[in-house]
Amino acid sequence: MVKVLFLEDEPTIQEVLMEYMKLQQYDVTPVDDGEAAIKLLEDKTFDLAVLDIMVPNRSGLEVLEFIRKSKPNMAAIMLTAINDEQTQVKAFNLYADDYVIKPVSPLILLKRMETILRRTKYLDKKSEKIDGLFLNDDSYQAFYDNISLQLTLSEFLLLQVLKKEAGRAFTREQLILRIFNEDYIGNDRIIDAHVKNLRKKLPRNYVKTVIGVGYQFNEEN
Repeated sequence: MVKVLFLEDEPTIQEVLMEYMKLQQYDVTPVDDGEAAIKLLEDKTFDLAVLDIMVPNRSGLEVLEFIRKSKPNMAAIMLTAINDEQTQVKAFNLYADDYVIKPVSPLILLKRMETILRRTKYLDKKSEKIDGLFLNDDSYQAFYDNISLQLTLSEFLLLQVLKKEAGRAFTREQLILRIFNEDYIGNDRIIDAHVKNLRKKLPRNYVKTVIGVGYQFNEEN
């Protein structure tokens, strides 16, 4: 059974969404403040965290930062009413797998959770020895000389889209549609944040900026 840590301090929202999660057979542990969430993470193992940001003691972003430092392969979805670009960029810079704006339909949230979990099944999988840059589409992992690049799901999908059509220049809007379909609500500059993080992790400059357009995969670098 998938274990979910659910950080939400509004009782009604917590109760309703938790009931929907349980109906889908998730093993849900609710918590209403960030400090308590971190303590749970220190003692227990979870497959996914669903994190509100504005909660007592420690914010959801602080909890996300703790997850990325101590449990880098754990999936995390931000669920929040905060809709400004700066907060979204900060969350993705901390490698959030998704950012969902409240109010949200419980069914939509469940679908987002299902998508993230389906794509993070790579945790127990291995890849064959391959030199250079290699993307395992089944496990959603990227490797360079057989060493995992530790990409988040969004970073992997961005690199996957660019690499499959190497040389094509994609606009930010096109990349958002390829990665998030039509579910993403927010500023298209979030792609810039993902590109910035990708460039830090890639050993070579594979992602090229196309001035006035967006980005393309660069084979020759």
